[in-house]
Amino acid sequence: MPQLLSSQKVTVIGAGVIGLSTAHELASHGYQVTVVSDQDTLQTVSSVSAAIWFPYHSENSPAADLLLSRTLSRFQALSLIPETGVDLRFGMDIERRADADRSWTNFVADSAPAEPEILPEGALAAMAGTVPVITMPTYLSWLRGQCTNLSVRFIERTVKSLSEFTDEADVVVLAAGLRGGELLGDDDSVYPIRGQVVRLANTVGLTEWISDDDHPDGVIYVIPRRDDIIVGGIDVDHDSNPEVDPQTSIDILKRATTLVSALADCEVLEHKVGLRPARETIRLERLDVQGVSVIAAYGHGGGGVTMSWGTAQRVHELMGS
Repeated sequence: MPQLLSSQKVTVIGAGVIGLSTAHELASHGYQVTVVSDQDTLQTVSSVSAAIWFPYHSENSPAADLLLSRTLSRFQALSLIPETGVDLRFGMDIERRADADRSWTNFVADSAPAEPEILPEGALAAMAGTVPVITMPTYLSWLRGQCTNLSVRFIERTVKSLSEFTDEADVVVLAAGLRGGELLGDDDSVYPIRGQVVRLANTVGLTEWISDDDHPDGVIYVIPRRDDIIVGGIDVDHDSNPEVDPQTSIDILKRATTLVSALADCEVLEHKVGLRPARETIRLERLDVQGVSVIAAYGHGGGGVTMSWGTAQRVHELMGS
């Protein structure tokens, strides 16, 4: 006889945005959930995220599209609740290549070509639209609080083996980012993508986001949140250096001010580095490992926030498989 949902114990490994979203989704459906992590939520790579709903270099597949659309819908709903830190903001994605990826516009109802007269030098076109922008410290704290309200337990410890949970959980959800493949023991394809951002005080009233991935001098994105602006960035594959590089910050700000001159008047609040957990495709499946029933949920790269709620809903579906 199958166990009742209320008696099924689930351990989620990882307290980033994937882990917390999954914990919330499962707890809201009656599962007894414990989150185990060696980092506080505000120390995870999720806290470094800009964050904007945008499928940046995301996997191109129907499965990924479902994760994207489900997450967008959830964030749109959460934007109606001020304390979540989620806002809907208009902005544009600069295109400098004839084969620019416009797939994101399939999900955004008001997406449309930007007026040619506002394009920066060298741009061929731009697509504009309204998408969720998330103030991550506010959002992660809110989400963790919601999990606590649903009786989710949080334990801070380093997991060395999935076998530790043989007698602790009916199912383990592996949302451990860079350590996902290591803990499963059958996946060495996970690698870090190093990102670095500068956080500025939003004293200039900036509200519109802008991204320019193919700028000749390097990636540029400017994401205004409620009280600050996240400016980036870099994407360096297989670089695990967690330290801020001062010259990189100088270069980021120099590039960004060519697009948004008002940034020159903003105070620098912080420099941050994040190591995004990437693999060729997201691993989202159920399997048995070391005598433990495991649902793998890792490898989102820079798309963790953008696919978070969709991933959580898919994990819930896999619980019934």
